[in-house]
Amino acid sequence: MGEGADGIRDRAGRGPIASVAPAPQPGRRFAAATVAALALVAGANFAAEATTDTAPVQKEPAPGDSPPPVSSPRTWEFSVAGNGYLFPGEGDFLLGIATADRGPLHLEARYNYEDRNTASLWAGWNWSTGQTVEFEITPMLGAVFGDTDGVAPGFELSLTWKRLDYYLESEVVFDTQEHTDSFVYSWSELGLSPVDWLRFGLVGQRTRVYETGLDIQRGVFAQAILGRTTVGVDWFNPGSDDYFTVALIEVEF
Repeated sequence: MGEGADGIRDRAGRGPIASVAPAPQPGRRFAAATVAALALVAGANFAAEATTDTAPVQKEPAPGDSPPPVSSPRTWEFSVAGNGYLFPGEGDFLLGIATADRGPLHLEARYNYEDRNTASLWAGWNWSTGQTVEFEITPMLGAVFGDTDGVAPGFELSLTWKRLDYYLESEVVFDTQEHTDSFVYSWSELGLSPVDWLRFGLVGQRTRVYETGLDIQRGVFAQAILGRTTVGVDWFNPGSDDYFTVALIEVEF
């Protein structure tokens, strides 16, 4: 549903995380598993489309017939997402995000996002405009507690034009224990959706969850969407010793 070298630290503690020597075998096994998962979702999507195409056409109600009952609109919309950060050596961890929206009101809870063993609670306001180019933004304010304690203003932003989209989320964490530990986080995606069930593109982030030799992590991503479920994988720093992958699953309800 991003990072700097001077701002990176171990989310489980206060010191920098030592670099881990790459071990290519786990990464290859994970890549193979991810490709298989995307293929399964794509196949299920095609099956669902075929079923829809062959579904009988509903007849128009005859004059005098009672109209079908109209279901009341949902007042709340929810989502739950898990991001598994998988490294070629050790130190894998899970990042979790849950959201709740009612009209313009946006609520969000995160874990292992600003720091390891750290949670945050957010409240924001959704605003959107545009037709040919759709623009959405959600300014938010969050409270951070755990290994890192602080307050964090931030926002989530998206731009969509036809099948091309851009997404950005960013925040500034003001550490209330150590002011020098305040930092800026960001995650951005530039995506293309050639068909409704597939999205892929470029991804970048600046984070403090882990340390690599790079200030900003860059990579590519691919996602498969089936109904309200999205599965995907991000591959960061391909071709370097600091490569790692992020497995994603998100469910909306």
